[in-house]
Amino acid sequence: QVQLVESGGGLVQAGGSLRLSCAASGRTFSSYAMGWFRQAPGKEREFVAAIRWSGGSTYYADSVKGRFTISRDNAKNTVYLQMNSLKPEDTAVYYCAAEPTGWGSRWTYEYDYWGQGTQVTVSS
Repeated sequence: QVQLVESGGGLVQAGGSLRLSCAASGRTFSSYAMGWFRQAPGKEREFVAAIRWSGGSTYYADSVKGRFTISRDNAKNTVYLQMNSLKPEDTAVYYCAAEPTGWGSRWTYEYDYWGQGTQVTVSS
């Protein structure tokens, strides 16, 4: 069992930065791949970024590549999403999720555990 709690969301102007954190409980955190997803009002939840259990490989949606960076600290049971050059279209609720194979995925159905989400609002 893994419990996830996101933090770090807020209101920021376009071009600004935010750093999201996701704190996990459970001693098996380091064996999971971790992902960030987002969901805007009226839209489906979409993949943002993922990182393998070791942190050795990362994956990004094309829409955030070059602007967002996912990282993890297994000693702290925490995964991060650094978001730079934010755009109004990045506005959404951001969720972290844990994927049990450790390899990472772009698909929501492959993630077993989800946080409650944190709101990110980017004003123009």
